[in-house]
Amino acid sequence: MSTVTHPNVAISAPGKVLLAGGYLVLDRKYTGLVFGLSARINVIAGQIHSSAGVQLNEIVVDSPQFLEAQWRYGYHLAPEGGGIKVTQLQVGDQIRANPFVETTLSYALTYVNTVAQDRHALSSSRLIILADNDYYSQSAVVDNDTHGRFSKFDVALKDANKTGLGSSAALVTSLSAALLTHYLPRTLFDVSSEAGRRTLHNLAQAAHCAAQGKVGSGFDVAAAVYGSCTYRRFSPAILNGIPEAGAPGFAAKLVAVVDGEEPWDVEVTGADGSSSDLRMPRGVALRMCDVDCGSQTVGMVKKVLAWRAQDASQSTQLWDELQKRNEALAGSLRDDGGGGGLAELPRKLEGVRELIRRMGQQSGVPIEPESQTELLDAVSRVEGVYGGVVPGAGGFDAAALLMDDDEATRRRVDEFLARWSREKSSKVKLLDVKGETEGVRTEELDVYKGWLS
Repeated sequence: MSTVTHPNVAISAPGKVLLAGGYLVLDRKYTGLVFGLSARINVIAGQIHSSAGVQLNEIVVDSPQFLEAQWRYGYHLAPEGGGIKVTQLQVGDQIRANPFVETTLSYALTYVNTVAQDRHALSSSRLIILADNDYYSQSAVVDNDTHGRFSKFDVALKDANKTGLGSSAALVTSLSAALLTHYLPRTLFDVSSEAGRRTLHNLAQAAHCAAQGKVGSGFDVAAAVYGSCTYRRFSPAILNGIPEAGAPGFAAKLVAVVDGEEPWDVEVTGADGSSSDLRMPRGVALRMCDVDCGSQTVGMVKKVLAWRAQDASQSTQLWDELQKRNEALAGSLRDDGGGGGLAELPRKLEGVRELIRRMGQQSGVPIEPESQTELLDAVSRVEGVYGGVVPGAGGFDAAALLMDDDEATRRRVDEFLARWSREKSSKVKLLDVKGETEGVRTEELDVYKGWLS
């Protein structure tokens, strides 16, 4: 039986907002302007100590903010290089599948088992997932006052209304990082190092794509790892050759991909203090405005891509011009208010929105729906607000606002949105979340007191 002990660790990763580059970021010719958010998914990993003579091969995953949110998995080494195969165990009278957790466990444990070259590297563990409040609509909160940043909800996780901040990518990233940090010595994985973040990025991209059943652009995982950045996607072919978890050859192929034996062509710039540091100008905050009715992103993307294929000449011309305007917006943000940066923000935001609306009209997809146009136009006239966009794929997910970072402006916006909600019979409010540059990080365990029992 293994006598190896693994430390208790806590890791968090941020959500994201794709401020500029929706749809364009799917094509390597273009880039996306991605901001990390202060709302984070937190994962605490600890060892399960069994009684003498009893060996468990079990991973227990708890999401204690929600009802019926525990998942148990057995794991074993699959034959023919299939890596660590994870099998969900019954909890109570049923099995509730969680593909993002299950896939991440298979990928991360396979990587650990392969690079550690130690059959005792793995032991049973418990993982606790805690999500900051802004990931979910607060309508189902039981008691917010006593739980602070981690509310208790009176619904199952599948029934919680998300606000569209990128919870699945932040979950896969923080879960992967927690597992690697828990099981591997720092000589093999250090989440604070450049090499460690590169390993984490590649592993989380592979696991996230497998869990969602397709190769996405990956900007959300990049933001979860690196924080705010300008992002150019990787070629989907990089992940094409990875077999299913447990299938022959899975372990060797996964490690080869993660460790970059087949070079990644992803470009992530402006993160982690690089020369083109991407951040909000001093005194300006990126805030999210929840409109409380999410969009069917997948269907919208399919329609836009179909329009682009049918009208290649006109769509390419529009996308090229939109890329220029996105880069001009990024330039104003990097300018930190000098050289007319702040004064130019409203015009540059409107310039981006103009082409987004044109793309929506030509593709027949409500990327900036009329109700969102009306809301953004009106809130942009509030003193201290520079403007906003419907980020990412658009539709009715939370809108992003750039505004002065002070209490007076926040109060004016809150009052405006309360009045707007009454007049329009809708629910619109400012979330507490803000844009933040930092990506994945380790946390002190005492942050989570009360949740670790």
